Amino acid sequence: MTNPTALVSKLWNYCSILRDDGLSYGDYVEQLTFLLFLKMADEQSRLRGTPSAIPKGKDWPSLLAKDGDELEVHYRHTLEELGKCSGMLGIMLAPASPTGVRPVH
Repeated sequence: MTNPTALVSKLWNYCSILRDDGLSYGDYVEQLTFLLFLKMADEQSRLRGTPSAIPKGKDWPSLLAKDGDELEVHYRHTLEELGKCSGMLGIMLAPASPTGVRPVH
């Protein structure tokens, strides 16, 4: 998405939906942050023509390929697996892993 204003507007619309579904502010901001990170990693790798730091199958395109319950399960497993990675990727996504334990470097 090339229009930052449209992106921000779309995100806040989703926040309203999540809030209405009973999620706390912290919960939905955390989830949106994880999603934005995956989306930005995909866009950066495409713009630079370099491989993504996100493993294939746990990346943004893998989320786009799913829908409904399958998407929810895949997203949860994606965050759990990425949270176990070493380096900056694991550090950023460790709070999403079931234990919340950061990987050893």
